[in-house]
Amino acid sequence: MPETKTVLLFLVTALAEIVGCYLPGLWLSHGKSAWLLVPGALSLAAFAWLLSLHPTASGRVYAAYGGVYVFVAIVWLWVVDGVRPTPWDIAGAALALAGMGVIMFAPRSA
Repeated sequence: MPETKTVLLFLVTALAEIVGCYLPGLWLSHGKSAWLLVPGALSLAAFAWLLSLHPTASGRVYAAYGGVYVFVAIVWLWVVDGVRPTPWDIAGAALALAGMGVIMFAPRSA
């Protein structure tokens, strides 16, 4: 799978997971409508399906996905929560993305 497609798929996957957790959180913590559980559950189902689209070993996909999730969570912090990331947040996200790159794109024997 080309690198760009892999990264884009991870980004969409992370967004699906975060939305799937954020919506029930609104219901539990902020008294919003329980109807938020419906799109939340659909988003988590999409998250699981999206992870299955990678043509490599699932353990490798899960490990690398974690790096992208960290990055997307920091972007979410800024865009949705309105909290500007610190330089440490950005450095941590960059390290997580570097780890994803090493895990997913390292040369492998066939």
